[in-house]
Amino acid sequence: MNKAELIDAIAADAGLSKADAKKALDGFINATSQALKKGDRISLIGFGSFSISERAARTGRNPQTGKEIKIAAKKVVKFKAGAELNKTVG
Repeated sequence: MNKAELIDAIAADAGLSKADAKKALDGFINATSQALKKGDRISLIGFGSFSISERAARTGRNPQTGKEIKIAAKKVVKFKAGAELNKTVG
């Protein structure tokens, strides 16, 4: 499912226009991004939680040449599915 299909599904399920569903989805994405940027954790009971995790710097290997390369430390977004979502999918 891509973003346009998700907007259509939200509009149909919530009885909104596609424009309003798009605004709602864009608002959710923006609010989530800003909260994660500040280091906050977002917890949606029954759905899951988003958090930031830090990866340490490490040494990797270029698969084409075999030469060692340095991979910088970085922050990554993690999602952990909630119990209800796992039950629905599984």
